[in-house]
Amino acid sequence: MKRRNFIKSIVSLSAISVFPFSNILCMNNQEVTTNLNKPKRLKKGDTIGLIAPGSFIRIDQLERAKQKVESLGYKAYNTKNILKKTGYFSANDKLRADDINHMFANNKVDGILCVRGGYGCNRILDILDYALISKNPKILMGYSDITSLFQAIYRYSNVPGFHVAVGISSFNNYTRKHLKAVVSNPSDNYVIEYEKEKGKASDSDYNSYIINNGIAQGELIGGNLSLMVSLIGTQFDIDYTGKLIFIEEIEEYPYKIDRMLTQLLMSGKLQKAAGIILGVFRKCDIDGVDTKTEDSFSLKEILIDRLSNLNIPIMYGFPFGHVKNKATLPVGIKAKLNTYNKTITLLEKAVL
Repeated sequence: MKRRNFIKSIVSLSAISVFPFSNILCMNNQEVTTNLNKPKRLKKGDTIGLIAPGSFIRIDQLERAKQKVESLGYKAYNTKNILKKTGYFSANDKLRADDINHMFANNKVDGILCVRGGYGCNRILDILDYALISKNPKILMGYSDITSLFQAIYRYSNVPGFHVAVGISSFNNYTRKHLKAVVSNPSDNYVIEYEKEKGKASDSDYNSYIINNGIAQGELIGGNLSLMVSLIGTQFDIDYTGKLIFIEEIEEYPYKIDRMLTQLLMSGKLQKAAGIILGVFRKCDIDGVDTKTEDSFSLKEILIDRLSNLNIPIMYGFPFGHVKNKATLPVGIKAKLNTYNKTITLLEKAVL
């Protein structure tokens, strides 16, 4: 996610000594180790709470989100906070956190959809009520900046997040198909097949290729690369041990992709993974951004250089991220990557 200072975004997090442990399910800032706290599946007529936990939204974007929710067969609900604006945020930190807590606590709300991402989720992680969220698990949908919410809520409430789309996304047939199959009509061993987006035959960002062949299995974890890196060294840092990592990005220079992957490698994160699923890194290749140099590596060269030595299954180009085709990837759910037939299989249901 393109930001001038994405690492600087976490400086507002409180020091550990003032972290609100009363909201955490266990002491010493240790993540929950009980069985996954799965939410109830969505049914036709259910109410979806709309939130803007990061950047501000316009009224037309809110209306578009409501229309999308209704077209999916649900009812839309939001608080008055959603259209407030504080600088580049949608309301101040406390009000954005209050909206999230409210949606989980409100027994009339069945699921939650982020209207957009942008920037801001990192700033509210230390003021969410994780105990409340744990007692009221609900489907939370989004992607991009919402990566931070998914990881924090999974770690401290043991509730899976659903990496799919935000309210202003297109929700095309591919996205709708897989969303419905995961959140409404779940099944064990649900297979998500690779499918290249229509009209992108000449766009190198959408090319699918295998970096390392193989079959890997583990809990799904990940999201937007910038956000994953921004959590390193915080109390919301991600444990990649034995995990099946999925990663996406948008509008970052190849050297910035190199820098972020290098940081994950230098921190010892990726070496512990079972496998890596790379989504579409839209507008991250040398023909997608103005590199102002003829000496840039291509995106593919960077990914192969940084990741191939891990000797674990790795595939690029799976349909998720800042693209129209969005597979639904539930954080914390056991899954399998098969690079030979380019599939992801969800090995368990993500909802009750």
